[in-house]
Amino acid sequence: MSQEFVVSTLEHVPGYKVKKVLGLVSGSVVRARNIGRDIIASLRNIAGGEIVEYTELLADARNEAIQRMIENAISMGANGVIGVRLSTSSIMSGAAEVVAYGTAVVLERE
Repeated sequence: MSQEFVVSTLEHVPGYKVKKVLGLVSGSVVRARNIGRDIIASLRNIAGGEIVEYTELLADARNEAIQRMIENAISMGANGVIGVRLSTSSIMSGAAEVVAYGTAVVLERE
């Protein structure tokens, strides 16, 4: 049976107590647009509506940043990350960084 890993934006997870606080963990990824997506996105921009290509790009980047944060926490001996936040910033024209961060903890069921 594999151990459950909890990721939560809450500071306290219902049904668990924080046994030990291990510290800050983060994961980040920088993603750049590509010419193929830019062409399709510019056509969608003319017509209006959601630019699906960029939505997918940022969703993939968020997922990768969260996964890297989890891997960082596991390497510290954590079985959970609480107080998770996400931040996105423009690094340069056509590239954005997504950062996931929180507090690595050892949780136990109440």
